[in-house]
Amino acid sequence: MKISVRVRGEWLQVPCRNGEMTVRWLGDESVRRYNKLQKQDDIKENREMEKAQEVRKTRGGVILDPDDNIRDVLDDNDFVTVVVASERSTTGTIIPENLKHILEPVPAKYEPPDEHIFLDGESLSTNDLRQLGKGRYKIKLTHEAEIKVKNARELVEKILQEKKVVYGITTGFGKFARTVIDCDKLEELQYNLIRSHAAGVGTPLNPEKTRMLLALRINVLAKGHSGISLTNLYALIKAFNASCLSWVPEQGSVGACGDLAPLAHLALGLLGEGKMWSPETGWGNAKDVLAAHGLSPMRLNAKEGIALTNGTQLITSLGAEAVERAYYIARQADVVAALTLEVLKGTSRAFDSDVQMIRPHKGQIAVAKRLRALLHSETHPSQIAESHRFCNRVQDAYTLRCCPQVHGIVHDTIDFVQGVITVEMNSGTDNPIVFAERGEIISAGNFHGEYPAKVLDYLAVAVHELASMSERRIERLVNPALSELPAFLVKDGGLNSGFMLAHCTAAALVSENKALCHPASVDSLSTSAGTEDHVSMGCFAARKAIQVVENVERVIAIELLAACQAIEFLRPLKTTVPLEEVYNVVRSVVRPWDKDRYMAPDIEEVTNLLLEDKIWGAVQHHITYYHAPEEMETRVFSPTAVMIGDKQRERANSESPSKKRRLE
Repeated sequence: MKISVRVRGEWLQVPCRNGEMTVRWLGDESVRRYNKLQKQDDIKENREMEKAQEVRKTRGGVILDPDDNIRDVLDDNDFVTVVVASERSTTGTIIPENLKHILEPVPAKYEPPDEHIFLDGESLSTNDLRQLGKGRYKIKLTHEAEIKVKNARELVEKILQEKKVVYGITTGFGKFARTVIDCDKLEELQYNLIRSHAAGVGTPLNPEKTRMLLALRINVLAKGHSGISLTNLYALIKAFNASCLSWVPEQGSVGACGDLAPLAHLALGLLGEGKMWSPETGWGNAKDVLAAHGLSPMRLNAKEGIALTNGTQLITSLGAEAVERAYYIARQADVVAALTLEVLKGTSRAFDSDVQMIRPHKGQIAVAKRLRALLHSETHPSQIAESHRFCNRVQDAYTLRCCPQVHGIVHDTIDFVQGVITVEMNSGTDNPIVFAERGEIISAGNFHGEYPAKVLDYLAVAVHELASMSERRIERLVNPALSELPAFLVKDGGLNSGFMLAHCTAAALVSENKALCHPASVDSLSTSAGTEDHVSMGCFAARKAIQVVENVERVIAIELLAACQAIEFLRPLKTTVPLEEVYNVVRSVVRPWDKDRYMAPDIEEVTNLLLEDKIWGAVQHHITYYHAPEEMETRVFSPTAVMIGDKQRERANSESPSKKRRLE
C-alpha cells in the first residue's frame, strides 16, 4: 500500500506496507522524508525536529484521526496533505464548505477512461462533447490537426521575426489595439492578459462542465487558426486527460469578445496559478495539483494568451449540454404524455396519420407516430382502453389532444438548435484569426456569441412548453373532477395529502421557467471603452437554458410518478406492453403510494431515470417493432370518428388485407 503525500507543496510517495501503521506515523514519516530530500543543510537541521500537526485527505480537506490505522481510512494510492507544526495550511479551506458538495461529485474510486476521441476541429458532435464532459474519453489530436497547428504557429513566429505590427501579437488588446508592445515584453503581455482577464465571479463550474469547456477549447485550437504552439496544445490535452480542471466561475462573460473571463480562469490554472481540481487530489493550488499528476505549468509565448481566452466556448459547451438534455427529455415527455392519456381514458384518434399529413410539420408527424405506437392497437392492446371504448366523451383536453402539435415544435426546435451549436463547436472563434495557407492574419468578429446566444434563448422558450403541458396534465391527474380518480391519487384523502404538493412543486418550476425564458440575447451593454459596443450576453442565455431544461426534467418526473400512481387505481386492468414496461421501470425505484411518505427522494429517483434515458429505453424497441412492417396505423373506435354509410364501406374495401386486419 502506498500513499501520495503533499508536504509544503511537494509531492512524495510513502510506502505503507499493509497499512497497519497509524495516520500519525504517516504524517511524521512524510515530514521526515521531506526533510531528508531537502538540499539545504540549514533548512534540514531546523526542520528535523518538526512533527506533523494534522493530516487531511486532499479531496474534500477531511482531517484524519492520527490514531486511526491507515488502511481503515485510506485506500491504496490515495492523496493526502500533511500540515507541519510551523505551517498552517489553507488546503482544508481552499474551497468554501457550502460549495464542496457541488464541486466534488466524482466518486473517490475514480476510474480514468481507456478510450480516446480524436479531435480535428471539424467533426465534434454535441453527444461527443457531453461524453467527454462525463469523463468517458481521453483526447488525442489527428495528424492533420497537428500539421495545421504547427503551420499556424510558424506564421506567428515569422511575424515576430519580421517585427510586424499585428493586433493581438505585437499590440495590446481591445482599446489598446494601437499600443505596440516591445519585443522583450511580449511574453509578459500574455501572462498579464490571463491574470487581468481572470475576473469572473460566482459559483464555479462543476467538473463535468469544466471538462466540456476544456475539451471544446482544445477542439477549436486544433483547427489551426489560433496560432498556439503544438507544445502548449499538448499541455492542455495532458491536463484534460489527467482531469486537472481549473476553477472557472460561471459569471463574468458578456459573450463578446467571446467568453473572456471564463476562458482566462481556465488558462490560469494551466499556468499553475489559482485553484484546480482532479479526482485524485480534490481541490488545491493549481501548481500542486499539476505536480501531483507529473505535469508542469504552461509557458506562454507571443499570441498564446489571446489564443487561450478568445472564443465562444463556454456559451457553446453549456449549450451543447442544454440541447443534449433537451433532446432526451423531449422524447421521454412524449412517452409520459401517452401514459397520462391512457390513465385519463383519452382517445388516440387525434393522432391519426391523415390528420398530421394535412399539416405536415416534421416534429408533429413524429410525435403522433410515436404516440400511436405506444397506445392501444392490435399490436399493443390495452385493457384500460377497452374499458372505456363506448364512453360518451367527445374529445380530450388540449394537453392530451394537442401533444403532436406542441411537443412537435419542441422537437423541431431542438433539431435546429443542435445544428447551430454543432457548427459553432467546430468553428474558429478567435481574434485575430491565423490563415497559414494565405500567410495572413485577420482581425474579425467570429468571437461574437450571437449565434449560440439566440438559439439557446429559443431553446429555453421551446422546451419550457413540455413542462407547461405536463403541469396541466398533472392537474388533471390529481383533480378528481377531471380524472375520475381519488383526489391527489391517494387513499384516505384528508388523512393523506398524496400528490397535492408534488403538483405545487411542478407549478412552481413552470412559473420559474416563465421568468427564465425571457431572452438574454435581447440585451447588450457597451464594454471595453466603447470598442466592444455590442455584445451577445450568450453565457447567461446558455446558463438559463440549462436551468430551464433541469426544471422540465423534474416536472416530467412528477407527471410520470403521478401517472404510475393513477394506474394503481385502475388495476387489475393493464395498459399496453410498452407502457407497462414504463410502469415497471418506475416501480423498480419507487413503490406505490398507499399512504403519505417523504416524497422528495421519489421525485429525485424518477428524475434520475429520465436523466439516464431509461424511460425511452423501456419503449424504444416496442416503437420500432410496431412500425417495422410498413407505414400503417391502428384506427381505434371513437364516437368522434364517424364515417357515414357508403363512405365507411368504400374506405374499408379500399384498405389492403394487412391493413384491414389492423382496423377496428
